[in-house]
Amino acid sequence: MSGTAAGNGEAAPADRPALPDEIAELTDLSNREDPYPYLGKLRERSPYRPFENLVVVGRHAQISAVLRDPAMSAARHRAASSPTPHGPRTRNFLHLDPPEHTRYRRLVAGAFARRKVGNLAPRIREIALELFRGASETGTLEIIDDLAYPLPLRVICELLGVPFEDRPLLQNWSATLSTALEPPLGPSAGRMTPDAARARASFVVYFQKLIEERRAAPQDDLISHLLGVEEDGQRLDDHDILATCVLLLNAGHETTVNLIGNAVLALLRHPEQFDRLRADAALAPAAVEEVLRYDAPVQMTTRVVRQDGRLGDTDLRAGDTVLLLLGAAGRDPDVYPDPDRFDIGREHAAPHLAFSAGPHFCLGAGLARLEVAIALELFGALLVRPRLRPGGTAYKRNLNLRGPASLLVDVDGVRTG
Repeated sequence: MSGTAAGNGEAAPADRPALPDEIAELTDLSNREDPYPYLGKLRERSPYRPFENLVVVGRHAQISAVLRDPAMSAARHRAASSPTPHGPRTRNFLHLDPPEHTRYRRLVAGAFARRKVGNLAPRIREIALELFRGASETGTLEIIDDLAYPLPLRVICELLGVPFEDRPLLQNWSATLSTALEPPLGPSAGRMTPDAARARASFVVYFQKLIEERRAAPQDDLISHLLGVEEDGQRLDDHDILATCVLLLNAGHETTVNLIGNAVLALLRHPEQFDRLRADAALAPAAVEEVLRYDAPVQMTTRVVRQDGRLGDTDLRAGDTVLLLLGAAGRDPDVYPDPDRFDIGREHAAPHLAFSAGPHFCLGAGLARLEVAIALELFGALLVRPRLRPGGTAYKRNLNLRGPASLLVDVDGVRTG
């Protein structure tokens, strides 16, 4: 057993034993660059109970089954280990269960219908072209700051109707709030930091004002749509709309940022795959799917056991948190031959779980796929001899939302065609 709670010198909380070595290794900040050996160890032991009220699951088939099981709840307050187990439920529909989740999702889903998302392609391409060309003068692209953050941020802000000049403010709040999306491991498990709480409060105040403005003067944007949407006499109230706006600008935006960063990094570390993409731009959507499997931007999610049961040879008790290792599932050798090999032409034997599965399948998956496919297509077509700068890559501290914090790419030029 490890003598620290997170492999980084912090003592274990008083109500929880020290973490087993394999989990301590996973949570150690020094292993952010490559967590997959440690995820592999956890997958091999899956499912197992490292301590009271927590079951870790890492196999693809088991995770897929849990995500689709109505006996599992997405409501975190149900967990026996929740800091506020009897508190009010969040209005974030990621943490709601059917039938409430079904009603909420149905009202919001119209804004992300495939046809509507597809119509955004010309504007996404226009923004991406502008970003690439704007960074062409220096001979270096800081992929995260120059592309990965501004592309999805501009798209979602334009969809919501957020004024252009407010985007940097929302980006800062989003990055701060993302620290609250960590898994239930380590001494601060399940607890929001003061900075994250302030960021969330700032989001709420900001969008309350914007909602009132749109109520008084509707525009052609997502907030106005959410205010007016109705089905079978049901409507979203202001709390629902606030939660949706914060969700889109936090979890949705941050994951797309990470997906772009992970994709560029994977392609440049595997030049033979990058050459394939440059030779055939039609492979861009397949490259996105392979990155989602190979290096998922969301590494983990949780469910709470509603009633006693069993998973594999492990007993499940009502109130247990089930930690689902999505990153481990993407490299499950039972599903993906040679799973540590990055191959944009891979034929997937089973759908990856990077966007979850079942009733909580990611609502914004289509938009994220489109944004990243366009970004990768242009990355391959426009940049002249792109290459990673030695020492120019550093990872975020986050364990769950995985991606580079900085990613420097040197280029010999940017084509104008």
